[in-house]
Amino acid sequence: MSLRRALHSSVAAVCIATVAAPAGVAAPTAGSVAPRGALDVHVGEARDFTRIELHWAGGARTTTSRNGQVLSLKFDRDANPDIARLKYSPPKWLKTAEARHAGGRLELVFTLAEGADAKVGSADGATYVNLFEKPAEEAQAPAADPTTPGAAPVEVAEAPQIEPEPERPNPVPPGGVVHMTAAMSNGQVQLTFPWANPNGAAVFRRGAAVWVVFDAAAIIDVSRAPRGLKQFSTVQAVKGEDYSAVRIASPVGTPVFASNLGGTWTISLGSGPQGQASPIRIGRDDVGGPAALKAEIAGSTRAVRVQDPVVGDTLSVVTALGPSKGVQMRREYVQMAVLPSAQGLGMESYVDDLHVEREGDLVHIGRPTGLALSPVFAQVRQIEASLGAPQPASMPGLIDDVNWPRTGETGFLGRYSQLLNAATEEGAVAKDAPIAARMALARFLVGSQLSFEAIGLLNDIARTNPEVLDNPEFRGLRGISRVMARRYKEAQADFASPALSDDPSIALWRSYAAAQLAQWPEARSHFLDGSEAFGLFSPAWKQRFARADAQAALALGDIDGADRSIKLALSDKAEPLEELATRLIQAQVIEAKGQPQRALGVYQAIMKAPTESLTAPATLRATQIKLQLGQISPVDAANVFAGLRYRWRGDATELETIRALGQLYLSQGRYREALEAFKSAPPAQADKPESIQIQADLTNAFRALFLDGAADGLEPVQALALFYDFQDLTPLGADGDLMVRKLVRRLVDVDLLDQAANLLKYQVENRLDGVPRAQVATDLATIYLMDRKPELALQAINNSRTTVLPNALNAERRLIEGRALMNLGRLDGAEEMIERDTTREGQDLRTEIAWKRKDWPTAGAMFEKSLGDRFKLPQALTSEEEGKLLRAGVSYSLAGDDAALARLYSRYQGFIAQAHNPDALQVALSGMSSGQLGVADFGRVTADNESFAGWVGKMKVKFREKPAPVGASTRQAATPAAGKTAEAAPPKGKAKG
Repeated sequence: MSLRRALHSSVAAVCIATVAAPAGVAAPTAGSVAPRGALDVHVGEARDFTRIELHWAGGARTTTSRNGQVLSLKFDRDANPDIARLKYSPPKWLKTAEARHAGGRLELVFTLAEGADAKVGSADGATYVNLFEKPAEEAQAPAADPTTPGAAPVEVAEAPQIEPEPERPNPVPPGGVVHMTAAMSNGQVQLTFPWANPNGAAVFRRGAAVWVVFDAAAIIDVSRAPRGLKQFSTVQAVKGEDYSAVRIASPVGTPVFASNLGGTWTISLGSGPQGQASPIRIGRDDVGGPAALKAEIAGSTRAVRVQDPVVGDTLSVVTALGPSKGVQMRREYVQMAVLPSAQGLGMESYVDDLHVEREGDLVHIGRPTGLALSPVFAQVRQIEASLGAPQPASMPGLIDDVNWPRTGETGFLGRYSQLLNAATEEGAVAKDAPIAARMALARFLVGSQLSFEAIGLLNDIARTNPEVLDNPEFRGLRGISRVMARRYKEAQADFASPALSDDPSIALWRSYAAAQLAQWPEARSHFLDGSEAFGLFSPAWKQRFARADAQAALALGDIDGADRSIKLALSDKAEPLEELATRLIQAQVIEAKGQPQRALGVYQAIMKAPTESLTAPATLRATQIKLQLGQISPVDAANVFAGLRYRWRGDATELETIRALGQLYLSQGRYREALEAFKSAPPAQADKPESIQIQADLTNAFRALFLDGAADGLEPVQALALFYDFQDLTPLGADGDLMVRKLVRRLVDVDLLDQAANLLKYQVENRLDGVPRAQVATDLATIYLMDRKPELALQAINNSRTTVLPNALNAERRLIEGRALMNLGRLDGAEEMIERDTTREGQDLRTEIAWKRKDWPTAGAMFEKSLGDRFKLPQALTSEEEGKLLRAGVSYSLAGDDAALARLYSRYQGFIAQAHNPDALQVALSGMSSGQLGVADFGRVTADNESFAGWVGKMKVKFREKPAPVGASTRQAATPAAGKTAEAAPPKGKAKG
């Protein structure tokens, strides 16, 4: 299981414990035989030996004894191992095996074959038994007689065999003298010891003295040691048979560091930039035998005993090769103490027989009769007591970066398990149990930057103990965790607690969260409120707080204020990546000052950073400056933006890149690509300020295209396709209706009547109510009539009826309905529909109806009347006027009214030559009696094309001049797919009529 999954599971265990554990359920009792699988037995055979490995689940302490050829392994726990292979088909050098159970413990008894020997040890978490042939000289020696009085079991040592180490080059320089040199650097004294070859060293502090011990015997010349320094007073050289050392008198509390390069060791005294040495792990030696300690020291070279000339006792020292590794604090035991070290190991002994033995990278520390060590459980408690639970910080908004994440010897998982167990036990007691252990675990998680785990734990505490919501530290911890998890709005809810209202440390967190949400005035105000606590934070968080304030100042136009905040952020040394993030904001400030070329240099430097979170925004802004300065073409800039939005995703930089790309496409007239770029903004970031700006850009671009005329340069079909693909952007209200009407006008002008009708039908069925709906439905019916679809025109009128409509609109709808009825052949209904209409349009429709009835005398008179005194004007006839004159002549001819026909001919004969169809007009005005009008001519001149074309032309002019519906009452509806119309039920409250 991965570390993160283990943590999630463990935190969940704390949350579940209080509700999932039924009362009265006891843990498994000790002493029962563990199931098979607790101890696995592995057997392997080679030509020269047999190996038996015992793998315990969870480990076990082993005691080994031997009596002749009988080898006994006793364990401190019980199990049911599978040893059938050893009992019934024993490997070479084993006679038989037996498992015994007594007192809740397991004993394995191996009987060795004659002439066989055994070796017991431990490796890789398992106990092993190696069986091999006894050497010839030992085989001839008489074996102990188990029946001999006084015979006792023989303890078998568990020391593994060690291969001889390769001999290292002699580190002692020619002449046997090492000349120490000293130097000062940044208030730190550095003592250098140049050896001829790499050698082991130990550097540790004992009271007011620092010891430097080397694993080679040489004379160390300390004559160049400076005097009068506060870091140390005197330097004394000591030489032994197998070591050489330097004792430095240095005040207690002076930091000590050790480093090496090749054969040169450098000891630094005083505060400096060097990091702490790697920790040396010291723990109980679990191999069978007397109680002892074991230390893991990589590259250990020698264990020596050093005489302290001042105290007069002997120190046990273990030297090691670099890099440096040491013990951070003094560790007291009953019979010895481990001294704090910057390199290697130094020990004080309170007994005379302390024994230190080095075996490779392992160092064994013990006594012949064993060290006086506490039991294992007491040792764990002692470690816990020395570490202590993480304590509250001095203010609820502070993070103790030093003590909260401290792990100690057991490492992260050990420390985490310790705190988790305590929290689980506390939470399982009762709902009103104390929360100290759980809050300690929460501090550890926050200090370790495990924000999501901390949020889960704190939420569970609030669920079981609601009164904790009034606790300032709880609110602060949860708010901080939410900020680290980028849940800024949730964090603001915690920081708004009355318990934190006047806390300056929380004010800085409020400022940071507000800046991330683009709440710039609040961010600046809160930052000022938190100035008192600013110096109490770690350098990293100080940079983040000041950087956020600089962003807020820059957004509000306070360039000088942003510059001051940037300088404040850079006043403390933080990690390089934090400083680069601050430099990124500094470059924006420089750019705002009107120095783009200088800002470009900073951006280009940041582009070399090893993390995309910095290079992505730097690349974006550098490209924008290059485009502004003409150093890159718009096409190349668009290519950079297009690649960048896929290269870095998930934060404000992605949104800024999308916005820059969309705006660049708009400036180039690439409207479809611009809209697609804007729409590609991820919905998961919809609440971010940059996403809101993109949505505004998208809406404005669509309005500019279809409301302000930016799309007028597109072909109508292209404009229609673009509208259909993005019609969900159509705004509600009068603007959206005007947008659709403008597009309909263009479609009607080029006779794309089906597409225009689909747009208006969607408006009627999904977006409009009341009078505006009736207005648009009337236009829809008109388009249906223009497209010779009178049935659909009547349907549009009928489906949009309502009780109260303006008189003008009612009259218009009656004309449309009458014309539709006429085209369907329902002439009586058409005439009844416009019975009271005295307008010119009504009169024209009555004339059309008379023509359709073949009431020739009435039709001729009405057509001539509609022309009025047009013959007095010299201009050529329009298509509509020519059609009326033609049909007036035909009507008079068919009615046999030669006098009226002659009158008509005399008035309009001068217009025949200029007519669109002079031949038809000449024939119609000549009349039947002239003999010039045959059957074929009559069919030609009575066609309705000219009249219909004239009416369509008038309707096109009407669409161009008619304003959009005003005062629309809109209703939001789902947008249909492109090219489809939505089916909707008639709105409530409407009456058919």
